[in-house]
Amino acid sequence: MVHLTTQENWSEIWFQAIQTAKIIGFVPTMGALHEGHLQLIRASKSSCDLTVVSIFVNPSQFNNSADFDAYPTTLASDLEKLRQENVDVVYTPSVEEIYPESPELRFSFGALETKLEGAFRPGHFNGVGLVVSKLFNIIRPQVAFFGQKDLQQVAIIKRLVKDLSFPIDLVIVPTMREADGLAMSSRNLRLSPMHREASLILINSLNKAKKELIAGKGWFETQQEIVCDFEKSQLAKLEYFELIDPASFEVQTEFNPSVLISICVAAYLGEIRLIDNISINF
Repeated sequence: MVHLTTQENWSEIWFQAIQTAKIIGFVPTMGALHEGHLQLIRASKSSCDLTVVSIFVNPSQFNNSADFDAYPTTLASDLEKLRQENVDVVYTPSVEEIYPESPELRFSFGALETKLEGAFRPGHFNGVGLVVSKLFNIIRPQVAFFGQKDLQQVAIIKRLVKDLSFPIDLVIVPTMREADGLAMSSRNLRLSPMHREASLILINSLNKAKKELIAGKGWFETQQEIVCDFEKSQLAKLEYFELIDPASFEVQTEFNPSVLISICVAAYLGEIRLIDNISINF
């Protein structure tokens, strides 16, 4: 495994790979690696000749500085996990490497960034667009791998690739879950034992809503049931629970069993904000 902290040696590795017609797969992460990340890596290794993983906690996508400061960093154990997965190249740049100057460029993703995560985390998707564009330009992969848990981010990156004509294929890997159903997330490391137990309300609510919609219950009634469930919880504070078109993230007011549709949820467990989603008719 080659560990790079700067771009200095990557160009030579990239050139050699391209000269020998190797397919480069890329998995961008913010570290604190878990099984969900490892599944992305395995997907890359199974279909690409060379797999690159980046670890970079991107300050520009945090609209809350305290959240950025508290984000878990576990570089030593992350590197060991990557060695065990036989990752070819790991790129762990500093903030100064990625942002030698404060960026003035601003991304606008139109209506896609005004809903759900965009509405509750202003500036978040601009930061995502900046760092993903930079990493795509640095690594120059042919294929990039992302997880379905961050469904709106996936939609943003698809738009980024399309509008900027990045010659990159995107592979979206299904959400990995703990044995009890909680979506794997680096933020889970910060949950207290009681908040960890209470966090199951997210997946339980998604499953309940999906079941009721398929059984014929209307969306408004279903949504209100979930809101009441959260109100009864002393530990979970609901931020949103919406039925959406996964391509446009337009909020839907009724369930149509003949079209692709998803349910998205965000909630606070103490100070920790978690998101999750479940797809219907996929």
